[in-house]
Amino acid sequence: MKQSFLFICVSFLFSFHTNAQKDYSQDLMSVDNIIEALYGVISGDKGVERDWDRFRNLFIPEAQLVPSSKNKEGNLGYRIMSPDGYINSSGHFLVENGFHEVEIHRVVEQYGSLLHLWSTYESYHQKSDKKPFARGINSIQMIKKEGQWKIVQIYWLGESEENILPQKYLPE
Repeated sequence: MKQSFLFICVSFLFSFHTNAQKDYSQDLMSVDNIIEALYGVISGDKGVERDWDRFRNLFIPEAQLVPSSKNKEGNLGYRIMSPDGYINSSGHFLVENGFHEVEIHRVVEQYGSLLHLWSTYESYHQKSDKKPFARGINSIQMIKKEGQWKIVQIYWLGESEENILPQKYLPE
C-alpha cells in the first residue's frame, strides 16, 4: 500500500514538473514572433521578474549582445556579452527600476536564411509613462535554421543629442 501511494505521489510530481515546463517554440516561428518575444521578455513594471529561460531560447548558443555608448571621455565604446552576461548585468536593474522597450519602427532585409533587422525602440520605466526616457536602434541579425528563427547578434546604440535618429528609421 505504501509503495503504491509513493508511486502515485512521485508520478504526480513528475507529471506536474513536466507540464510546468513552458513551450517557447512559437516565439521562433516568425520574425514578428521573435521580436515580440524579445521586447516582451525584457519589459515589465518595477518588481516584475522576467522569464529568462524564454529570453535564452531566442538566441543561438554563441549569440552576442553588444551595447554601445560614449564613455566619460566622449569616445564611443562597447561591450560584448552573451545572453547570460546580459541577464547578469541588467536583470536586476530591469526588475528594480521597471523597464519597457517598445518597437516603433522596423526595417528588414533578408537573403535566404540571413536576416538583418533595424528595430527602432523607445524605452519607458512604466507602461503608463507618456514620454520615453530613451530611444535608439537595435541592429538585430538572425538565422533561420530548420524552420525556426534564432538571434545571432543584437548591437544597439541609444539616441543622443549628437546622434539623432534618422527619419528613415522612424514611423511616418
